[in-house]
Amino acid sequence: MTAADVLLAALGAVALGAGLLVVTTRHVVRAGLWLVVTLGAVAGLYLVLSAELLAWVQVLLYVGAVVVLLLFAVMLTRAPIGASDDLDRVRWPGALVGAGAAAGLAVLFIDAFHWSRVGLPEPGTAEAIGGAVFRTWVLPFELVSVLLLAALVGAIVVSRPDVSAGSGTRPGARGR
Repeated sequence: MTAADVLLAALGAVALGAGLLVVTTRHVVRAGLWLVVTLGAVAGLYLVLSAELLAWVQVLLYVGAVVVLLLFAVMLTRAPIGASDDLDRVRWPGALVGAGAAAGLAVLFIDAFHWSRVGLPEPGTAEAIGGAVFRTWVLPFELVSVLLLAALVGAIVVSRPDVSAGSGTRPGARGR
């Protein structure tokens, strides 16, 4: 076992543990912060695998943008931040389905690959990756950015007190 293997196992354990805390915590803001830890550990995994560009994209896009958008959405919509009693549900059916799906995927992958080693291609340069991104993936990136912008604008509109209060009068209508 090399140091890279130990580091991969440690970062994988951190990502798995923080991911479990994301879905089991009852506080939305704490779940967002655990998501930062999870995505940071995944970025660390990319660094260990010599995918520096992918690691920094992970940090900038997911840790920097998506989590901030999540926290802004929670703050702007005035969602309850603390524990919520109305969301208490029995968790074992979901855990059973998740464990069954994980076991099924593990059996599928082990049967398909039989623990064989796969030769990795030479790592690409930042120029080659950037060229591929800007040639073939520009439209999906732009669509996602427009979708995130629409979600942020929607959160702001919903959080406005004059719109969400539903005063019953139309703008410009006079009370009688």
